[in-house]
Amino acid sequence: MTREEKNNVVNELTEYFTNYKFVYVTDSSAMSAVDTNNMRRVFFNKNIKMRVAKNTLIIKALEKSKVDFKELTDTLTGSTALLFAENAKDAAKAISEYRKKGAKPQLKGAYIDSDVFIGDDKLDVLSNLKSKEDLVADIVALLQSPAKNVISALQSGGGKIAGIVKTLSER
Repeated sequence: MTREEKNNVVNELTEYFTNYKFVYVTDSSAMSAVDTNNMRRVFFNKNIKMRVAKNTLIIKALEKSKVDFKELTDTLTGSTALLFAENAKDAAKAISEYRKKGAKPQLKGAYIDSDVFIGDDKLDVLSNLKSKEDLVADIVALLQSPAKNVISALQSGGGKIAGIVKTLSER
């Protein structure tokens, strides 16, 4: 690789590190070229960007992006493929889905909106993460539940309550 090509890779990775909050670090070295291409297709269809680069170039891009990936830099050994996603669990689900076919890319680590997950055993946890929108919807549903129960009780006993209110107002 020429110096210019290396600079282009570093600049591209720097842009991805600054623009994406969800970064997965995987090892696909045990996979054949056919398996790797099939995996790239799965990621492309899920709108996940996959980039393979030398670890030294990745480290330079991390330093240049000024995003704190300190714990994740320890995973940059051997062959490294980076996955950049717009949703926290999309890449984890895509990896899990692809593993059903047999070839296994190993998850080295993941950076999820300032939290770091290290190790392949965290894949299930990452697959089940709820998005911010899902959590807000759950909270709204919990807050609405008591109010709905009160309104429902008032509506179901409307005749009784109206009679009680009328009696109380006459006294």
